[in-house]
Amino acid sequence: METMCPKCGAPVAPNATKCEYCGSPLQQAPAAQPQNMQGQPQVIVVNNGIDTSTWPIKNKLIAILLAIFLGGIGIHEFYLGRPGKGILMILFCWTGITSVIGFIQGILMAVSNDENFKLKYRCRLQ
Repeated sequence: METMCPKCGAPVAPNATKCEYCGSPLQQAPAAQPQNMQGQPQVIVVNNGIDTSTWPIKNKLIAILLAIFLGGIGIHEFYLGRPGKGILMILFCWTGITSVIGFIQGILMAVSNDENFKLKYRCRLQ
């Protein structure tokens, strides 16, 4: 009897340790829960199968304000950990288009919910 891979949905053999299509490891038995320094169970935040515990902590309000007021030079992109886009916005800031783009991005950040913000910018909210 074949089971399905939780990540890609491909059929896998019941005794397989990883999916042959996507390579993701398959859970065979519940593993021991990791312990912190005080011997208490360590909590790992998992969102849709994604381990978010290693994502940096960012403040959504700061990102919004940077995008609206300094979005023309891409400061919000550097804050959100996307330096390539920030450099691109600096290179084209003389056109004025980046100011409009930054303002629109700030408004979109403001109206998006926290979950979408976290997944889009790969960060944890403060």
